[in-house]
Amino acid sequence: MTPRLLVATEFPPNAAGGGPAVVRQMLKEWPVGSLHWWSCFPDADRRFGQDVASHHVAQLPAKLRPLKRATRIKAAVLEWFWTPWAAAHLRKTIAAVEPEAIWVIPHNWSVPPIASALPGSKEPFHVTMQDYIDVHQHPEKFGDARCRRMVEQAERLYANATTRDATSHPMIADLKARTGKDAAQMLHAGLEPEDFDFLQQKSTRDLSFASTMKIAHAGTILVEDVFEKFVTAVREIRNEVPRRIELHLFGAHSYAQRRWFDPEWMVEHGNLAEPELLQKLRDCDFGFSPMALHDDDPRYNRFSFPTKFITYLAAGLPIITLGHPESSVMKMVQRYEVGPIQSANDPAALAAQLRAAFSEPDLWERYRAEIIRCAESEFDAAKMRAVLYACFAKSAAGRQ
Repeated sequence: MTPRLLVATEFPPNAAGGGPAVVRQMLKEWPVGSLHWWSCFPDADRRFGQDVASHHVAQLPAKLRPLKRATRIKAAVLEWFWTPWAAAHLRKTIAAVEPEAIWVIPHNWSVPPIASALPGSKEPFHVTMQDYIDVHQHPEKFGDARCRRMVEQAERLYANATTRDATSHPMIADLKARTGKDAAQMLHAGLEPEDFDFLQQKSTRDLSFASTMKIAHAGTILVEDVFEKFVTAVREIRNEVPRRIELHLFGAHSYAQRRWFDPEWMVEHGNLAEPELLQKLRDCDFGFSPMALHDDDPRYNRFSFPTKFITYLAAGLPIITLGHPESSVMKMVQRYEVGPIQSANDPAALAAQLRAAFSEPDLWERYRAEIIRCAESEFDAAKMRAVLYACFAKSAAGRQ
């Protein structure tokens, strides 16, 4: 019997982005009739097709979102006034739904109300830590002390959960050191059985006969300075490699007005649902996974892990990885040779590395074995779902 599950997080069921995509993938075998959702935002876009039995929204007012102006004042209002109301809303939702298991994803402003409602409530719950709160200049926007409180709240949720997991091996180790609690597994996006079948059956492609080399970037460009360095390096060698180079951008944001954007060799595809995105990516030759070259945002750089990396694996794409040596993604590619590894801060050195990579005649033959080994060892979706569902079952048993 499938437990009645309540997902509690900031984002709605059909939100864009890597984190929501991971949650949807893990829930693909969960019966809709047993799936309920609590979030801080309504479902504005249903293109991803995630249905739920009920969706309960503790609306975070758009005018109070601390994004650009008066951010610390807005954050204070949210903490002092909205959080108690949202916590009460979550308690009422739990009472109405009567979930047998609760899945908490502590994301941004969902953290304070969830931390207020759950620990000490005797409700068993599972926590998946996807990102830390004190990243992406959040301390500047929310206030240092407030951001530290949110970090402590998220860690308290992690420590008090019945079961728990996190998004990368470095994050799991860091959370164990900080809370004393180990994780059931690393939980991230994964490859489905049909994706593994595709990789096993994918034939080699001799690029010497292809007129175009397509480089894909999926998702939001979080480190635009690094992305621009890459564009500059590619622009420098475009006329020096055998094939015409195209850069294909997939995601919710448009970059057509950026100074680095060149419509002559760049194409925007918009925000595609996961199946369509995967099919489009399989027509490309490389995936690009950039992270910061500096370490100014170490809590993101070292512990978060880009979902696009796994999507590229599922598409059978060699991955161009650019980032700081201590970042989570660079640690992964040091273990598995899934594509060219780039850490050069110098555009000329980066251009030389890319020139060599783009001259490879058969990319799949070069990287096939390591792409499959990485996917099987780290990102098997069926295995991750089995462990996660066992955690939900443990929560359900704890209510009896």
